[in-house]
Amino acid sequence: MPLSEYEQRVLEQMERELTSDDPRLATTLKSTAPRSGTRYVVAGVGLVVGLLALVVGVAQSVPWVGVVGFVIMFSAVTYALAQPARRQVVTGPIGTVSADGAIRRPTGRRGGGGQGPRRGAASSRGSFMERLEERWDRRRRGE
Repeated sequence: MPLSEYEQRVLEQMERELTSDDPRLATTLKSTAPRSGTRYVVAGVGLVVGLLALVVGVAQSVPWVGVVGFVIMFSAVTYALAQPARRQVVTGPIGTVSADGAIRRPTGRRGGGGQGPRRGAASSRGSFMERLEERWDRRRRGE
C-alpha cells in the first residue's frame, strides 16, 4: 500500500531534519548497495563444510574436528551477515542540509592546519562538557 501525499511529505521532512541534526547518523543509516550473491554462496559453502566437519567430529569422537567445524560454521554466518568493507572513507560530516536540500559547509573553526588539537588549547576554551553544550546550543539556534 503506497503512502499518501501527506505521509510522503512528513517522511521527507523527518529525513531532512535528521540529516541536518545529525549528518553522521543519517550517513550511517543510509541504505548501502545490495550485497553480492557470491558473498552468500561462499558463506553457504563454508556453512556446509563446517557442518560436515562437526558431524564427522562427533561421529568419530574427535572433539577438535567438531570444534573446528563449529568455528567454520560460525565464521561463514558472520561473513554472510557482516557489512561489506566500505571503499570510501568518510572523515566526518560534510555539512548540514537546509530545508531546500542545499548542503551548507561547516565553517573552518579548527586551527593548526588539520594537525589536531594542541595541548593546553582545550583548557583555554573550557572543559569538554562545556564545549559540547556550546555546540548543542549553537546547533539548536541554527548557527
